[in-house]
Amino acid sequence: MGEDRRLASVVALAQGMAAAHAPRESWRAAALGACRALAGSFAALSVWERELGQLRVLVNVGDRAPHEEEFPEDEAYPVHQFPEITEFLHERWVGGGGPSAWVETAEGPAAGQPGYCHQRVAALRRRGRGCCVVAPIVLHGRAWGELYVARSVGAPVFDRGDADFATVLAAVVAAGLAQTERLEEARRLAFTDALTGLANRRAVDVRLEEAVERHRRDGSMVSLVVCDLNGLKRVNDTLGHAVGDRLLERFGSVLSLCGAMLPGALAARLGGDEFCLLAVGPPAGDVVKVAEELCRRAGELALGDGVACGVASTDEAVGPVRSARRLFRLADAAQYQAKARRADRPVVAGREGPDDPVVQLADAPSEPQAPERRRFRGRRWGEDAGPPP
Repeated sequence: MGEDRRLASVVALAQGMAAAHAPRESWRAAALGACRALAGSFAALSVWERELGQLRVLVNVGDRAPHEEEFPEDEAYPVHQFPEITEFLHERWVGGGGPSAWVETAEGPAAGQPGYCHQRVAALRRRGRGCCVVAPIVLHGRAWGELYVARSVGAPVFDRGDADFATVLAAVVAAGLAQTERLEEARRLAFTDALTGLANRRAVDVRLEEAVERHRRDGSMVSLVVCDLNGLKRVNDTLGHAVGDRLLERFGSVLSLCGAMLPGALAARLGGDEFCLLAVGPPAGDVVKVAEELCRRAGELALGDGVACGVASTDEAVGPVRSARRLFRLADAAQYQAKARRADRPVVAGREGPDDPVVQLADAPSEPQAPERRRFRGRRWGEDAGPPP
């Protein structure tokens, strides 16, 4: 391959990884880019999971064997079967060298020659491939995993020049993976409450919109539990904000524990002393039981005065729920009623008959009786001139 074509292939690989919006997309772009750059028929990207002592395959692309999945769930190999990823790299670095790629063939090692690897040779034969080039990937100064590109039987065998080029490609892949890690961390921080580690309001906004859209589409049950932690101001005023923060963290842990009782539930801190659970799928009865457990556990905390808890569900008699804002208003109104009644159990919207005060409060077209404490999607609660859609 000419130098211009190789340069173009490196640029294409880097651009493909840069355009990825999720780790899987980045892995796939890396493997595909390397496969094309090296004129391979198959490529894989694997990560060394040190804590498990295994090399786990993240993605397979190209001409896959019948048992090879694009994104395998459980394709992993004991790292001792591939000592070149550990001992070979260590020996090279101790000697002042850098990681470089090597070639294996169905007959044994070729260019690079880190040592005969029976498992790789057997795998090539078993899968009908004639040769492969293996390039270690180094990230943050440590061996991260490997880039593997193979050619079919009968295709030209990789040579020393291909191995050197694979080393360059592995470095480009490492840079792309580092960028993906930074983007994932930024996304995590954007949707995480820094104090409690729970999801934040932005995450709730996104997930609730998606959940209600799914409800409109296929009737999936959607439930929202909104909680107001009682006594936080008193704790802050008498014991200090550091103790108040500990109360928020402790309740966040309780909320997370209770949320785990509902498969797939999202536990979040909305802000201040307000928290919520969002569940999609479980019936309202199951959600109410979890809310009751949450109230019980919150009441047993050494600090604070329990929690005011409101529940709204599309599984209850609350009328049509055509928007995320309506479900949120219902849960918020139920929480307000729980606080006004000093209830030690959750108040559930729609359970008090046709004149349910919670539903009436949520649907009030003018100023709500509850304080305007929060926004949903940039609009204050009760701000609209008519009933919610």
